[in-house]
Amino acid sequence: MKEQELYQLWCQNATEDPDLVSELESIKGDDEAIKDRFYRDLEFGTGGLRGVIGAGSYRLNIYTIRRATQGLADYVNGAFENATVAIAYDSRIKSDLFAKEAARVLAGNGIKAYIYSELMPTPMLSWAVRALGCKAGIVCTASHNPSKYNGYKAYGQDGCQMTIEAADIVLSKINSVPMFGGARLADFDEALSTGMIEYIKQPVIDAYLDEVQKQGIHPDVAAKSGLKVVYTPLNGTGNKPVREILRRIGISDVTVVPEQELPDGRFPTCPFPNPEIKEALSLGLELCKTVKPDLLLATDPDCDRVGIAVPDKNGDFVLFSGNEVGAMLLEYICRERIALGTMPKNPVAVKSIVSTAIADEIAKDYGVEMRNVLTGFKFIGEQIGYLEADGEADRFIFGFEESYGYLGGSYVRDKDAVIGSMLICEMAAYYRSIGVSLLEAREAMYKKYGNYVHTVESFTCEGAAGMEEMARIMQNLHSEPPAEICGFKVVRVDDYVKKTSKDTVTGEETPIALPKSDVLTLTLENKATVIIRPSGTEPKIKAYYTTVCPEREEAVALGKSIAVYVKKLLGF
Repeated sequence: MKEQELYQLWCQNATEDPDLVSELESIKGDDEAIKDRFYRDLEFGTGGLRGVIGAGSYRLNIYTIRRATQGLADYVNGAFENATVAIAYDSRIKSDLFAKEAARVLAGNGIKAYIYSELMPTPMLSWAVRALGCKAGIVCTASHNPSKYNGYKAYGQDGCQMTIEAADIVLSKINSVPMFGGARLADFDEALSTGMIEYIKQPVIDAYLDEVQKQGIHPDVAAKSGLKVVYTPLNGTGNKPVREILRRIGISDVTVVPEQELPDGRFPTCPFPNPEIKEALSLGLELCKTVKPDLLLATDPDCDRVGIAVPDKNGDFVLFSGNEVGAMLLEYICRERIALGTMPKNPVAVKSIVSTAIADEIAKDYGVEMRNVLTGFKFIGEQIGYLEADGEADRFIFGFEESYGYLGGSYVRDKDAVIGSMLICEMAAYYRSIGVSLLEAREAMYKKYGNYVHTVESFTCEGAAGMEEMARIMQNLHSEPPAEICGFKVVRVDDYVKKTSKDTVTGEETPIALPKSDVLTLTLENKATVIIRPSGTEPKIKAYYTTVCPEREEAVALGKSIAVYVKKLLGF
């Protein structure tokens, strides 16, 4: 069906949400606007759905949510008997509405839905799936995207985001569901009264926080440290659980950024509510000038990522990257657990292939097996599942991604900013107790393992034309990767589409034992690396640059040169 025909179909049928009715009327006669909303369906993959909130098949709205949930319900009913599904949602625009619509569809298909009665972090959905014995989970969130976006993440019974195989089955089910009238709907209040929809009770939340607290390395150090924290939940879900876990470990001096304390899906103070971006922390950094804390802590809207800034000797605040925090937490956990005698036999850490290689050196130094997996925390969760299946879940000590996602312990299978916040504060408190700042601890790490400098750049490709351009760029790179970058030869090409690692000097190729993925890694003769991949959740290409040099300034300068070269290579 062509875009104009789909537009007319929606005008006739999308009448339940006044916002959609108004939007459809406003684009009447605008061919480009109509095309952008109807030229394709939102793609359901292992990340579920993510898109701009609005009218159309390529937008997130009650109809695309219902259709996706009907496909999920058909999958669950085909695979399990008497199945239940857990649902969570964040502070984004319409997240609560979308979550309730999903619950209505599940109940309409005879599947009991457990739903939180208020917004909750994404990792608490992963927890609820396992704690309640559910066969699947849904969380309505677009993580750290701008306010115009929302999303729908689907989880399996293991608490991980849905596998490729399961997502493919769900997608095939979705494709057979008509957009209008195809989803079986229950009345929410009636389903609530009959028990087909049930609010998740407080003991489940308390048990989650208990498990987080158990993951502490030095459980008593924080209360004695006098650590002072400024915290911002960026108008998201972290406000209650992060403050509660800090209270539990004895950190009482916490000042919350007032403008960003309460839930607000418009994110009025930071258009990009992402703790990776300095602008998102501007209000927190301004408050730090008055409060003068030891640490600025920021969690993204669905509280699965956490960023920090710390004061230097001049009182200015320095932001740490996700790579730096992940590597420092790994070193802290390894060193202190060995010292305390709590390190398990044959310990395992897991990180994504785009995360810092300094972590591999740290793991090697402490006798920890480091497993490198594809980008996406589900692959880290998958490794925990393998260990658990062998009765060895306690071997897992830490997992992280460079994009500010951390996990200690096997209680959930997704990145968790609640435990990330706790461990970061505990680490800061520990170093403070021995007279060492986090800046000094970071410098000691670089002195010991080398000056690794990391840069991440994103190149946005909006709309239909942008998606086509992304595909063209990646196809060209896989076909003809550059032979040199900034005068340095490319000595190895890891192509995760072809699943081969090629030594460009000898011509030897070896297989890559990971699932196929649209990722290209280029290793230069000076040990620098360039990794390029399309984002799995946003319309952008991401590029990761790592340089390793004897002097930090040299590594920074080389990283900037590589960034200029790659930007030109990609055509931006």
